[in-house]
Amino acid sequence: MSQPALFTPFTIRHLTMRNRAWVPPMCQYSCTNRDGVPGAWHQVHYGAMAVGGAGLIIAEATAVSPEGRISPHDTGLWNEEQVAAWKPITAFVKSQGAVVGVQLAHAGRKASIWPDWGFEHSGSMPLDEGGWETLAPSAVEFPSYRAPRAMSSEEITWVQSDFVAAATRAVDAGFQVLEIHAAHGYLMHEFLSPASNLRDDQYGGPLENRARLLVDTVRDMRRAVGDDIVIGVRFSATDWLTEGWNEQECASVASWCREAGADMFDISSGGNVVGVTIPVSPGYQVPLAHFIKDHAQVPTAAVGLITEFELANSIIDEQRADAVLIGRESLRDPHWPLRAAVALNAEIDYWPPQYKRARPRPTS
Repeated sequence: MSQPALFTPFTIRHLTMRNRAWVPPMCQYSCTNRDGVPGAWHQVHYGAMAVGGAGLIIAEATAVSPEGRISPHDTGLWNEEQVAAWKPITAFVKSQGAVVGVQLAHAGRKASIWPDWGFEHSGSMPLDEGGWETLAPSAVEFPSYRAPRAMSSEEITWVQSDFVAAATRAVDAGFQVLEIHAAHGYLMHEFLSPASNLRDDQYGGPLENRARLLVDTVRDMRRAVGDDIVIGVRFSATDWLTEGWNEQECASVASWCREAGADMFDISSGGNVVGVTIPVSPGYQVPLAHFIKDHAQVPTAAVGLITEFELANSIIDEQRADAVLIGRESLRDPHWPLRAAVALNAEIDYWPPQYKRARPRPTS
């Protein structure tokens, strides 16, 4: 019996993931000291998914600067205390056979909001309660959020440097994959989309200009971390608008990022505008990952309501994407890959020995 496609290895550069069932970044809002330092929750959270058989685990959106946080409770990589706190987490994940990555992020105009849990409030956090001024390519507010200030060219250069510095810290912390967050309406996505980028300088207007910050950041990051580290980009491939940022533009930018040193692309959608119709259903973003894969000739990972073992396997088997990212289903069941292996009759050697007494019998 041949191995199911979901459980075949995937290699980029010199790094091999043991399977193609990966965990995407999912914000935990658990740095309650507001210092960006991960703690016991993060150790258990990511450790459980490593024990559960994931091939790659990408840690949550981790800010490259304090003002780049989505909320005050986000993780960070802007100082050495944070590096030290990440080290035991990455070491444990790797000890269980998983590859560990981190999503490096700046939230732009969607920064400075109340955490997703623990408070009765939502939207922008007031300045006198711990919030801060937000920055964006243009002074265009996201609905119900505080209006941002348009960034100067100098500030754009500083942000680019912040991403590169955070990348080197991430490598020091033990991360093997670095993903730049260019999705869901955060800063990099704001620059890419004409719905949020109204600039008329070298960072606005034509696609080449709107993509400049991202492509330059990829290039500088590759120079800083060397050839062994895998660099990825998470895109929202479309704003779901008739005009503007879409999968055709995304494919072009993915090609430019690949030329600048990026290796793979995690394809999501939306998040930059409201009032659009998104055709949500199981695997609804897989066609976007397939489009980018074919048109840009780059490896992609698909995400979005992929919960069933057979669907996940078929996406890989039919070469619609190179990996699948199991998000909320991983929160419900951190051992999803182990159960998938049993259901699909995969031959794996990484069932934790401590748990083997609970391993179900394979189906006939």
